[in-house]
Amino acid sequence: MILYSTNNKDLRVSFKEAVFNSMPQDKGLYMPLEIPQLDADFIQNIEQYSLPEIAYQVASTLLKDEIPAADLQALINDAINFEAPAVKLDNKTFVLELFHGPSLAFKDFGARFMSRVMAYFLKDGEQLLDVLVATSGDTGGAVALGFLGVPNTRVTILYPEGKVSPIQELQLTTNGSNIRAIEVKGTFDDCQTLVKQAFADEELNAKFRLTSANSINISRLIPQTFYYFNTYAQLKRQGLNELVFAVPSGNFGNIGAGLLAYKLGLPVKQFIAATNINDTVPRFLESGIYQTRPSSQTYSNAMDVGAPSNWIRIMDLFDQDVDQLKNVVTSYRFTDDETLEGIIDLDQKLNYVACPHTAIAYLAVEKYRKENLADNSAAVFLSTAHACKFPDIFPADIAAKIDIPSQVTALESLPKHADQLEADFDGFKRYLLNN
Repeated sequence: MILYSTNNKDLRVSFKEAVFNSMPQDKGLYMPLEIPQLDADFIQNIEQYSLPEIAYQVASTLLKDEIPAADLQALINDAINFEAPAVKLDNKTFVLELFHGPSLAFKDFGARFMSRVMAYFLKDGEQLLDVLVATSGDTGGAVALGFLGVPNTRVTILYPEGKVSPIQELQLTTNGSNIRAIEVKGTFDDCQTLVKQAFADEELNAKFRLTSANSINISRLIPQTFYYFNTYAQLKRQGLNELVFAVPSGNFGNIGAGLLAYKLGLPVKQFIAATNINDTVPRFLESGIYQTRPSSQTYSNAMDVGAPSNWIRIMDLFDQDVDQLKNVVTSYRFTDDETLEGIIDLDQKLNYVACPHTAIAYLAVEKYRKENLADNSAAVFLSTAHACKFPDIFPADIAAKIDIPSQVTALESLPKHADQLEADFDGFKRYLLNN
């Protein structure tokens, strides 16, 4: 698998180099030089395959010979050892539950696959691998659990002060071992900027072997394609072949993976990028002007991103052709008040308790259907996190219905530790050099 930088298509690297370097020095993102088509017979008969079997077919098609077949299969079986059920809510509406992994968030798919790929490529005696990750909520917990105890790695998680839920913060700050957390006095965008500045800093790169666990790392994106194909397989078993996906979107890695799956040959009629009031992409699709803004805090904190990194990958997938992109991608924004209405609506109409991110995706499905009355496709909205992570957002009667998983109650007895820093690169750099 050969990859290039979105800022320089003449820059070519191997998959291994892209995994460990995460981001080219020109500050682009790595993309596959070739996006091969999955075998037509495989797509035609995909309902006959399990999630690990689908994951292997997709990964081996993309990676080619980067990892031998038996090793790749073992890696996938270890990483993707939980389900992603498409739960039927009515005859044409499904919720894709992506929170059945250890951190109770969809990011377990990317983090577990990536950590095992890195462990596979790491050799005994090599320099310690320093993994830097910015999180607006769920990424940090998934990465922490994905890398916890992985030899020869050290993970540094940056999260915005006061802008993650209490359970999310416990998942970031109670691990110890090779995981450390930094509480940044700022926003997620500030955390993400600090990470990107670190990768571009010559002194830090000379001293440390830096890589990222954010969705800027291509090994995070690849495994997220697996559940799109697996959802298509699940619906095909029920006689449904035409799909619309609604994706809660913040940094746009999740929907970017869906669009990569589409380019690989997944039959999808429409993708809906559902955002909160951090609406850089909806504004762009309406006006044609791409203008980032500082992020605003909302109930759906994992989507509080003003400058979504993966949007450049999505534009690259469509050769910068906005009209072509708009044939496949629709985008809607929703306020906190509307999000709460969506949570209540889901509970009352479909007897389903959803986290605020999931509720936004549901609202997007409802809006799409009102605007496209002739479209009779099955609609799948992605549930990206377990509702228990956001206890303060729900009305009391709905909160009472939430089952608290055992791994959450276990966290409450663990000591929390996080260092505090300003949103200042010089201070972050000193922290890394001195610790």
